Amino acid sequence: MKSAVLLLCCIPGCVAPCALAADASAVQTVYLLPMANGLDQYLASRLVSSGVFHVTTDPQKADAVFTDRLGEAFERRLEELLPAPTEAAAGQASRDEGAVRISSISRAKGTVFLVDVRSRAVLWSAYERPRNSTPAELDRTARRIVEALKKPARK
Repeated sequence: MKSAVLLLCCIPGCVAPCALAADASAVQTVYLLPMANGLDQYLASRLVSSGVFHVTTDPQKADAVFTDRLGEAFERRLEELLPAPTEAAAGQASRDEGAVRISSISRAKGTVFLVDVRSRAVLWSAYERPRNSTPAELDRTARRIVEALKKPARK
């Protein structure tokens, strides 16, 4: 299933977008989780001004979430913001009982992920590590991420 495939693009010094999954075309409104050095603020500004996505401050209204980390902490935070329906959550809890989750991508510095709020699938990701934490550099990084989002998906 295309939307379940996670591709990490880690070419230092440039944005390397992963192909958008078919489900990503349905994304119109996004919520941004806090990111390192406040990158989420610059990214929100660039997303709105470019018209790529609508940005909401209410996670309940989002089709997808931008984050700079994946793993257990991300999953817990997403569950706090957007709890799964009770019957689905009960079924998932029984399947996960006793399971140990291991993730090596909990803090991939420089990688930004777009995650579907319903399926929890990573729809898109890009690597763009800011050279420093100055406002000008964070804005440049956000601009490059948005430019990568605009590019047509490669097959």
